[in-house]
Amino acid sequence: MILEKTLMPDEMYDTFEDVTPEHLISLGRKFIFCDIDNTLATYDDPTPPESVVNWCRRMNEAGITVSFVSNNNKDRVDLFNKDLGYIAYSKAHKPMTKKLKCAMRDAGAAVENSALLGDQLLTDAAAANSAGLYCIIVPPIKDKTNAFFRFKRWIEKPYVKKFKEITKTK
Repeated sequence: MILEKTLMPDEMYDTFEDVTPEHLISLGRKFIFCDIDNTLATYDDPTPPESVVNWCRRMNEAGITVSFVSNNNKDRVDLFNKDLGYIAYSKAHKPMTKKLKCAMRDAGAAVENSALLGDQLLTDAAAANSAGLYCIIVPPIKDKTNAFFRFKRWIEKPYVKKFKEITKTK
């Protein structure tokens, strides 16, 4: 039961673009901490695709502060964030929460007005839930196919199924 609570998101969407500023505002969320790889862009996208730039602009125009918290390396995160200029943390070691909490502090965010957007239950959802944040999960844009990632997705599969069953009955 503890593992289920740790890995269960609050919401799941088909893509990051389905997460609207209006919805976040309706939840009282003014800050969104985003994973990058497979959440907003593929590993192959060194810079944000136009869809990400537009989504971030819509968030900013609505008063939502966007920040990045990624497990990837500094060069990757810095290049992705170069033209956007947001608060961005690399090597976050999610599900650990230290860098997520640093990003929140730097943004002036509080648990009750923040959300985390990611694609992995074992890292993103676990970090969000451990930090007390509202958790939004999207499926990976282009998942890696190595044995490690296949194993992680296999572990996540029953939790995704359970989430869908729970939300279907609401």
